Amino acid sequence: MKAIIQKDPDDPTSLTWSDSPTPVPGDNEVLVKVTAAGVNRADTLQAQGHYPPPPGVTDIIGLEVAGVIEDANGCVRPDGTPWASGDRVGALLSGGGYAEYVTVPAGQLLPVPAGFSLTDTASIVEVACTVWSNLMMTAHLHKGDLLLVHGGGGGVGLFAVQVAKALGARVAVTAGSTAKLDVCRSYGAELLINYRDEDFTSVIREAGGADVILDIIGAKYLDRNVSALASDGHLVIIGMQGGVRGELNIGRLLNRRGTISATGLRYRDTDDKARIVRATVDNVWPMLADGTVRHHVDRVIPVRDAAAAHAALLAGEITGKIVLSVSD
Repeated sequence: MKAIIQKDPDDPTSLTWSDSPTPVPGDNEVLVKVTAAGVNRADTLQAQGHYPPPPGVTDIIGLEVAGVIEDANGCVRPDGTPWASGDRVGALLSGGGYAEYVTVPAGQLLPVPAGFSLTDTASIVEVACTVWSNLMMTAHLHKGDLLLVHGGGGGVGLFAVQVAKALGARVAVTAGSTAKLDVCRSYGAELLINYRDEDFTSVIREAGGADVILDIIGAKYLDRNVSALASDGHLVIIGMQGGVRGELNIGRLLNRRGTISATGLRYRDTDDKARIVRATVDNVWPMLADGTVRHHVDRVIPVRDAAAAHAALLAGEITGKIVLSVSD
């Protein structure tokens, strides 16, 4: 098969469409022919050498795809009905998505939402699982809560805004441009904070504090995030764009009775990922089917141009998601 191979581990731009062995499914795995792959910030970190795959996982980049099952390998759905060759699916991966074929544990397959194309589906698998697992399974967001989403104009951010609104929460976002904040408003965000011009902590404190904060920045925002929490608030850190080492004022956290969680999907075991996938399909897929939650694809480009996709994401050009087209 063909896949994106990083030719030079010290050069994150050396992503080349090259020959690679076609993977063979193991026990309880299927082989998927990839139609499209979603691009995530984690992919750029892997190319930079900062986010290696788990032991035993391919070095090929890519954490989400959509495509068609090539070999079902006797695998079954959660309800016990069999998967079959030709079934259209989305897939949550630990790696391997930038390729013509990928093997997927059966528990990490998702049906294509009603009315969605495979390209659409490739843009939502990772964000949907990330948002549902963190807002609901970790932070237990409630109706009437104030949610602060950092990076509101990104794929996770726009999806989180919509899911939170659907659950009856109020939503504040940070973003770095008026254009991105306007998009956030169109998806339901109420408090719009340009982090280049405003102190988000002051804005959120004036609003009573955030019950839940979904943070992609990490160390740089740690102290300010704790200051922005409401009493009994929950800070969920899902990214480290602002570094990995920060100073925590434990006294301030104690005064808030606050909770801090740091989570990720990639390094979870297959049973845990399957649990998240099932919960996401059960709860979020109906929102997609009835239009309560929409996907937002900024652009679709050929997989051969993966390096350009990474450059666009890192440059802040993308609102929502960028998707790589792999095959028809």
